[in-house]
Amino acid sequence: MELDALHWGPDWTPAPRDLFRERVAQALSGEAWTVDGNYSAVRDIIWKQADTVVWLDYSLAVVMGRVIWRTIRRTAWREELWSGNRERFRTSFLDRDSIIWWALSTYRRRKREYSALLARPEYSHLRVVRLASPGAADRWLDTVPAVYEL
Repeated sequence: MELDALHWGPDWTPAPRDLFRERVAQALSGEAWTVDGNYSAVRDIIWKQADTVVWLDYSLAVVMGRVIWRTIRRTAWREELWSGNRERFRTSFLDRDSIIWWALSTYRRRKREYSALLARPEYSHLRVVRLASPGAADRWLDTVPAVYEL
């Protein structure tokens, strides 16, 4: 399940918190699931039921390179995202609410926050796979059995 798809409505309107939490709870009702994303508004629901958290703890340079390249590609190709939304040049590169600015301005705080959260007793049941580079992620993925055909 992709959290962005459950969070964003048309015209980049975020779902109200209660509706977002309800959507996530419904998506987690199956026997097995994988979540892409980490919104604080639903983290407690997800992490309580999860057995593993995979943390892509990449360097700022890797994160920014990927965010910028992905945003350029999505903007240039007019890729449709969630609920018909598309990234636009002005909002993606010039606004203070842009994903690029968000990634840059929250990087260090989130790194500290995740370390602290994962050390909390209520999350001690989680197996944490902390991957520091794309190469480490590739090597780890090679060890994960292909259980489901996509």
